[in-house]
Amino acid sequence: MPKATAPEVSRNPGLKRDIGLIGLIWSSEGSIIGSGWLFGALYAAQAAGTAALLSWAIGAAAIIVLAFVHAELGAAYPVAGGTARFPHYAFGSVAGASFGWFSWLQAVATAPIEVMASLNYLSVHADWVQSGKNHLTAAGYGLAVAFMAFFVLVNFLGIRWLAHTNSAATWWKVAVPVVTIVALAVTAFHGENFGHQGFAPFGAQGVLSAVTTSGIIFALLGFEQADQLAGESRNPARDIPRAVIGSILVGALIYLALQVVFIAALPQSAFANGWANLSFPDKAGPFAGLALTVGLGWLATLLYIDAVISPTGTGLIYTTAASRVSYGLSRNGYVPAVFERTTKQGVPWFSLLFAFFVGLIVFLPFPTWQKLVGFVTSASVLMYAGAPLALGCLRRQDPDRYRPYRLPAGLFWAPVAFVVSNLIIYWAGWDTLWRLGVAIVLGYLLLGGSALLRLNPRVPRMDWRSAQWLPVYLVGMGLLSWQGGYCSAGPAATVACGATDAIPLWWDMVLIGVFSLLIYYWAQSVRLPAEETQEYIGSTALTPGH
Repeated sequence: MPKATAPEVSRNPGLKRDIGLIGLIWSSEGSIIGSGWLFGALYAAQAAGTAALLSWAIGAAAIIVLAFVHAELGAAYPVAGGTARFPHYAFGSVAGASFGWFSWLQAVATAPIEVMASLNYLSVHADWVQSGKNHLTAAGYGLAVAFMAFFVLVNFLGIRWLAHTNSAATWWKVAVPVVTIVALAVTAFHGENFGHQGFAPFGAQGVLSAVTTSGIIFALLGFEQADQLAGESRNPARDIPRAVIGSILVGALIYLALQVVFIAALPQSAFANGWANLSFPDKAGPFAGLALTVGLGWLATLLYIDAVISPTGTGLIYTTAASRVSYGLSRNGYVPAVFERTTKQGVPWFSLLFAFFVGLIVFLPFPTWQKLVGFVTSASVLMYAGAPLALGCLRRQDPDRYRPYRLPAGLFWAPVAFVVSNLIIYWAGWDTLWRLGVAIVLGYLLLGGSALLRLNPRVPRMDWRSAQWLPVYLVGMGLLSWQGGYCSAGPAATVACGATDAIPLWWDMVLIGVFSLLIYYWAQSVRLPAEETQEYIGSTALTPGH
């Protein structure tokens, strides 16, 4: 045995378990409080009016359901890149590779979004960064490269240094929105704004569309970052559930309060053209522009500074996550073995550099924050859909495992969480989902190429039987979206995007629910045999107190 493992240990020292509870909570909170808070309140108000408050509540409830599912899985299976590996344990290589690709795709594309958000605010004072359409100039792209390189440099210094850096940044990132909430509430709170054009001027579709298309779900994404770092947690059994659940509750409360003070602080002149076309000075930086409008110059300055710090902190942690997900994919045999190469400090250096270069490419087809955010949101929620499917199976395939956090009524909440995931995906809109479909096809080409060329000595079994539901699921969601009534810019009744709007409101949600339950129980019925699941799980053992 020593002869077989010694070369691997010397070349790949492995990941170090260096992160405690605060580092884990802050890794998720640092992802949740990013560019989403800088833009979400404006876009939600424009999409749903005062009912944006209901949109945030729906979004928060949906994410909390998913967070509880992730909390059980992350604690029970403390492995790096856990989100990508749970479906692998339950359904084998084909499903595992698919959900792993969704996970990596959303993580690698998020750092560019955060850089774009910072540059968008910076362009108010440095017009050489962006053109009039908020597209990066050549100089702006150079600055974006510098931001991305900074993320890589911090990661190369090691995970302990990363946790300390992100922890300090996140204290700032939480403090600034809290200060904003208090300052705006005290200075300008116009209660009559909440009654403008009624509670829900755009109806139920406006409320539901806002959940996904205005940045609400994107703003709340990030809770799973503690799962991604489970392999580097000092005490994953105790800390992972607390970190996942605690971070989403803190983030949801902050966002709801921000939406309240944003609506209340709007001047009457902002409503001249209705909710959909809110207008006030420096609207490009919503909260900063609003602060100036109500005479809080010091707050505007603070917010412009935060517009660099908050997205930078989020980009930093997602750069980490992308490298850990690809590390996990390689461990499962999906991508070339070179992705497992680590430095002496335990940093997966090749995975990190690959994420850096792909991130730079992402800027080219998606030149603005708004164009990229919908794509990442849809990839993210598709990734999350794998967790409830896996939980339902692993409760049966691995019943004797010690579960530090066991979700009460888990076999009820797992299918509920799967339905919730698919509703979020559906609300993203047809024009977002067909683009995601293209990315999925490209992913299968890349993963297939790695297998054909045998670039990883771990050749995974092709567990086709256990993934037979997957193509039906992906194509079915696409067809329902195409026939449904949602676009990335709002309801298909008011915005053209190719969706036919053939399925009436509410009936579409019933169809999504029924379809989701059919897929869920089909997947449960063809799950891997318990012995094959145990083989995939391997040495991920956990006992009380460890």
